Amino acid sequence: MLKEQTLEQLAALRLLGMLAFLRTWMSNPEHADIGAMELVGLLVDAERVYRDNKRLTLRLSQAKLRHQACVEDIDYAHPRGLSKAVMLELSTSAWIADRQSVVLSGPTGVGKSYLACALGNKACRDGYSVLYRRTSRLFDELAQARADGSYSSLMRRLAKTNVLILDDFGVDPLNQRDRRELLEVLEDRCGVSSTIITTQLDPSDWHATIGDETIADSICDRVLHSAYKIKLKGESLRKTKGPKKRA
Repeated sequence: MLKEQTLEQLAALRLLGMLAFLRTWMSNPEHADIGAMELVGLLVDAERVYRDNKRLTLRLSQAKLRHQACVEDIDYAHPRGLSKAVMLELSTSAWIADRQSVVLSGPTGVGKSYLACALGNKACRDGYSVLYRRTSRLFDELAQARADGSYSSLMRRLAKTNVLILDDFGVDPLNQRDRRELLEVLEDRCGVSSTIITTQLDPSDWHATIGDETIADSICDRVLHSAYKIKLKGESLRKTKGPKKRA
């Protein structure tokens, strides 16, 4: 009876990691000789692991990453100018602690979005909050937020996120509203948090797509001066890894 009461109290207290471990422990007679302090330690470890995994699941869900990508699965064999040393350095997430950014540039299909999501996944695993947005969708979201009165709330969320991934920057030239809002987003993050930008454009060509010299200078200054700049090249991975054509 005491065992059932203990299990019920653990459930009521939402100590679900302890609850699951204790149920497993009670069902295995080989564990009967574990001392009290050792059992307490195992229960605490089980609860910590459970909560860590739950927080990680939540961070990954909120990040809305485009790809289920991991830094451990990055392909270095494909010739695209990707430095394994640089990616291993970024995999430590020290760049996030240092509030640096990452710019991934190169032609379509070379894996820019995958690499960005892999770094985002690793950031989530290291305890950082992450948010993925295609740049065009972010502008749509900001416009909608202005219309429904949630603009300030959205801007606070963007500013508080440890890693913001802006995918496909520069596909279309920016209009006046978009470039000013992009500057505002990046201004809030400069020196405070990290941003990953993927683009087909070389950073030297950003001014043309931003469209305003002064704002372009400000955006480039806030992103590029402290960023890892990874320039990819080569043939699209979709071509080399796609289904083989029949003879």
